[in-house]
Amino acid sequence: MIDYADLSPWLLLVAPLVVIVAYTVFGLSGFGSTVISVPILAHFLPVSYLVPMMALLDLASALLLGNRGREHLSKPELKRLLPWMFVGFAVGATVLVGVPDRYLRIALGAFAVVVGAYSILNPVLVKQISTLWAIPAGIAGGAFAAVFGAGGPIHATYLSGRLRDKNQMRATISTLISISAFSRAIVYAISGLLLHAMLWIGAVVLSPFVWIGLTIGQRIHVGLTQEQMRRAVGGLIVVTGLSLLIRALMQ
Repeated sequence: MIDYADLSPWLLLVAPLVVIVAYTVFGLSGFGSTVISVPILAHFLPVSYLVPMMALLDLASALLLGNRGREHLSKPELKRLLPWMFVGFAVGATVLVGVPDRYLRIALGAFAVVVGAYSILNPVLVKQISTLWAIPAGIAGGAFAAVFGAGGPIHATYLSGRLRDKNQMRATISTLISISAFSRAIVYAISGLLLHAMLWIGAVVLSPFVWIGLTIGQRIHVGLTQEQMRRAVGGLIVVTGLSLLIRALMQ
């Protein structure tokens, strides 16, 4: 899966810092770790390695946040999104294995830029959107989760038009991501993507930095409004997405 001779020594410095930033955002908002970490780390490692590893880290992180904020969970919205999210899994499940890594980088970079820009320009919808939007949001979020491990921003976009309380929104997204990460881990195991020792070693080595990021993010979360939170996360996503997109297009 990985050619060790091609790995940059900078990875030892970059990976912990990126993971801390990514999971600071996750602790802040309940999503965004993969969209931030994968575009940067994809400069050093294959997307087909990073996405399954991030699923393992996201699962542990989402379970931790979900347990802490369970009283804020919106069960009606969870029930609306889940069936369609699983439909999206079926749509995107085979893409990760079959598409060349360069095209995955381009698609992920473009996706990150669009989602980040939308978060900056539209931090809160003016009026509550229809529950019918749960269908495309669930399918698109599930498909992007299966391919990139990055369905959270799509689900968050829908939920921001339904939920006004930032704690309720974070708890609901965290629960969705924990279910998504668990489901994706099963899919990756069946497809053979988890049958590599380096995936598990990478997850174990990076776990302490995940905890640091979550701790920082939860403390920042208390002091920010929902609008400020989404704009800050959107700015980070745009920068990382542009970085990956430009590099992929220049290869």
